Amino acid sequence: MTLSRVEVITSVERRRRWPRAEKERLVALALEPGASASEIARSAGVHVSQLFRWRKQLCERVTPQLPAFLPVTVEPPMEPVSPPDEPSPRKRKARREGRIEIELASGDRLRLEGDVDGRTLRDAIAALRAR
Repeated sequence: MTLSRVEVITSVERRRRWPRAEKERLVALALEPGASASEIARSAGVHVSQLFRWRKQLCERVTPQLPAFLPVTVEPPMEPVSPPDEPSPRKRKARREGRIEIELASGDRLRLEGDVDGRTLRDAIAALRAR
């Protein structure tokens, strides 16, 4: 096997300096599906652990920030308004009334009123995220 690249070190400095672009290129090659990090490191003349260290350093900078929590306001429940003339005195089922209002970081606002179960809330939030 013949090498197409030869590096001659003329100074007493023992450590090579790798440009960031070259590190990124080698890490990108190692991240491709089916790629062997050992073979890529060997062809570049570095130890495989050095390639893994570069990958860790470069990937740490790309990690997205987690969304911050937003303030929540809890309002007291509204008093139910009874109709002026009730047609029959029979008992009514107790109905829970409430309102949930969520303002997302994107500026979208979700407002649910009445009896809301967890499934309905999950479906509504999933529909907003899918947009």
